[in-house]
Amino acid sequence: MSEDPVSTRVGRGALVQSLSLEDLDLYSVEELGERIASLTAEIDRARSARDRKQASKSAADALFSRRAD
Repeated sequence: MSEDPVSTRVGRGALVQSLSLEDLDLYSVEELGERIASLTAEIDRARSARDRKQASKSAADALFSRRAD
C-alpha cells in the first residue's frame, strides 16, 4: 500500500523554521556563501509572490469600491 503524499506534506513555514535550527558552524565559508545566495533567491521569490498578491488585492479593492459609489 502506498503512502498518501498529502499526509506527508510538511506544515507551512516548517522548512524555514528548521533552517534556523541548523548548526552553521558545520559549514565552510563557501557553503555559507551558497546558502546565503539560495536564501536571498528565496526571499526574492517570496517578495515577488507577495507583490503579485498585493497587486491583485488592490485591483479587487478598487473594483469593489467603485461599485459601491
